[in-house]
Amino acid sequence: MSETQVPVSAEQVAPLPNGIDLSYQTFGDPSGDPLLLIMGLAGPMIWWDDDLCTMLAHAGFFVIRFDNRDMGRSTRLTSQRVRRSTLVKAFAGQRTRAPYSLQDLADDTAGLLDHLGIAAAHIVGVSMGGMIAQTLALSHRDRVLSLTSIMSSTGRRTVGWQDPKLLPRLLKRTPQTLEDYIAGNVAFWLLIGSPAYPLGEEYFMRRGRDTWERGINPAGVLRQMMALLTQPDRTSALRSLSVPTLVIHGLADRMVHVSGGRATAHAIPGAELLLIQGMGHDLPVDLFPHFVEAIRGVADRA
Repeated sequence: MSETQVPVSAEQVAPLPNGIDLSYQTFGDPSGDPLLLIMGLAGPMIWWDDDLCTMLAHAGFFVIRFDNRDMGRSTRLTSQRVRRSTLVKAFAGQRTRAPYSLQDLADDTAGLLDHLGIAAAHIVGVSMGGMIAQTLALSHRDRVLSLTSIMSSTGRRTVGWQDPKLLPRLLKRTPQTLEDYIAGNVAFWLLIGSPAYPLGEEYFMRRGRDTWERGINPAGVLRQMMALLTQPDRTSALRSLSVPTLVIHGLADRMVHVSGGRATAHAIPGAELLLIQGMGHDLPVDLFPHFVEAIRGVADRA
C-alpha cells in the first residue's frame, strides 16, 4: 500500500451519553487493528503528526486520533473555571478539587470506542494521554488489547517530576495574539524537546499556527492541569494489569522525568521499557519508524 492509498476520514463528531462531544479522525482501513491515540495536556489531536498516523496505518492499524474534552473542536466546558492560585496549591500537593478527573477523560475515551462500535483497541497515550491510557486499562480492562505509555508516569509524586525551571512557564498566561502564541510555543518546545532529534523552529511555528487556527482554550488547559495534578497514585493498581504493555521514555525529558517511565514499567508485570538517549518531551520525526515498530510489536503480543 502506498502512502496515497491510506484512507483518511474527514473529521467527525462522536456525541457521548455524558454530554461530551469528541472530534475525531481516522487513518487506514477499518478492517485493520484498531489503534486509539490519546494526546496529552493542552494538545489537540493534530499533535499526532499526520505522517506518524499514516505510518501506523501502513503497519496494519486502523488509527483513531481525537481531541480530548476542552481541546480543539471537542466540547469546551464553560463552568468551573480554575484560578491559578488553585493550581499553585495543587502543585504544592495541597487538597484541591478538580472540575473533572483523569477517570472522566478515560470514560470519554471508552465512549468514543462505543460510538465507533469497537469492542477493544490497542491504546497509545503520550504524557497526560499516557496517564489517561493507564486509567482506561485499569477501569475498562476489556477495552484494552495492548497499552503503550509514552513519556508518562504513574501518578506518584516522587517520580516523573518536572524540571522546576519549567513551572513558571506552565503557569504563564496564554498570549492573546497569534504572533505571541507562536513565539511562546516555539520557545517552550525548543526548551523541552529532544536535543538529539531537534524538530526545529519551523516545525513548531507551523504546529503553533495550526493549533491556534484550530482554536486554543486557556481555561480548558487549566482544567486539564487540575485533573493531572489531582490524579491518584496508580502504582499498586497497575500491578494487577496483565495486558501487553510498552513504555517509551526519553532520557532527556525535562517535563516528565524518566523516573516516571521506569516506575510505570516496573509496576506493570511484563512491561517492555524502551529508553531513548537524547529524546525529550516530544515525538521526533526521526524516531517515527522506531515508534511504529515498537507499537506494532506490543500489539502483536496481544
